Amino acid sequence: MEIEIYADVVCPWCWIGKRRLEQALESYDGEVTVRYRPFQLDPTPVTEPRPLVEAMGAKFGGRERAEAMFAQVSQVAAGVGLDMRFDRAMHSNTFEAHRLIRFATERGRAAEMIDALYRAHFTDGIDVGSKDALVKLAAEVGLDEAETREYLDSNVGRREVAADLAAAHQLGVTSVPTFVLAGKYAVTGAQEPETLLAALREVEQRESAA
Repeated sequence: MEIEIYADVVCPWCWIGKRRLEQALESYDGEVTVRYRPFQLDPTPVTEPRPLVEAMGAKFGGRERAEAMFAQVSQVAAGVGLDMRFDRAMHSNTFEAHRLIRFATERGRAAEMIDALYRAHFTDGIDVGSKDALVKLAAEVGLDEAETREYLDSNVGRREVAADLAAAHQLGVTSVPTFVLAGKYAVTGAQEPETLLAALREVEQRESAA
């Protein structure tokens, strides 16, 4: 079964959802292929990096409200073994990060690259909109540093990523994470592993009966 994950690397629930899917797959006997599809929560250009808590405070009614939201999400994340430190996180545009994921996917390093990007943003306070930072992260997962820099400095993959982002909206993806199972069945949100496992088994039954 193919599982397509529409997600953004600055989306906390996407990281939680990815981990919960991994937990669900530990109890699933069927064969799966996971494909990562890009989505941007905020495509607005970021001219200068600033702390995420400031950006979200301006958007959601003040720093205290943003910090309260972050505290709740951090607690959920800790429950699945993820360390989210929103006090370190930077507000970033993720288009280049999605290009890097495409580059890594072509070299069989998609899952490692995505995990590295999540950790960089949520745990280490790295600006994932910075090309220099992205090159270093790519090297950490075994990608060639010079080749990665050449790729990011070029226009290669830019049109394809833009097309993928547009396709997500055309398919009706409005929130992430969204999991599309077998190309037909959508599960939205960072569902519990048990819910995801039940969905996998139900889709398997439907597909085998079709």
